[in-house]
Amino acid sequence: MTPSALTSFYPVLCTERLRESAAFYTSLFGFETVFGNEWYVSLRRTEPPHQELALVDAGHPSVPESFRRPVRGVLLNFEVADVDAEYARLVEGAGLRPELPLRSEDFGQRHFIVSAPDGVLIDVITPIEPSGAYATAYQDPS
Repeated sequence: MTPSALTSFYPVLCTERLRESAAFYTSLFGFETVFGNEWYVSLRRTEPPHQELALVDAGHPSVPESFRRPVRGVLLNFEVADVDAEYARLVEGAGLRPELPLRSEDFGQRHFIVSAPDGVLIDVITPIEPSGAYATAYQDPS
């Protein structure tokens, strides 16, 4: 049986710091609020392809009771054209603390990692040419 066609897909992060997290994504990463109330904020990037991200208060009753805790162990990858410029803007300019310093990886990324107010890790990446064995691991998605 074939799954239904997706009409949308976006992560919803459980947080105990809803307002602070929403401000982080809007002020530093170009998201706009498309819906917001005291327990849920829906965000969208203004330019195509309009990536979306949502935040929910971890204690809200719409979250199953046994899961009402902040998200842990999540990395959001933000691929950008110039990771060095983003490092200068976010770390040197905005004062975010790098959890992982700017570096080039053999597996094909130049990147750095910062954390959002709720502990979600933001991995800012520019793809680069992978080295040796990693180059053969990539598969043609077509």
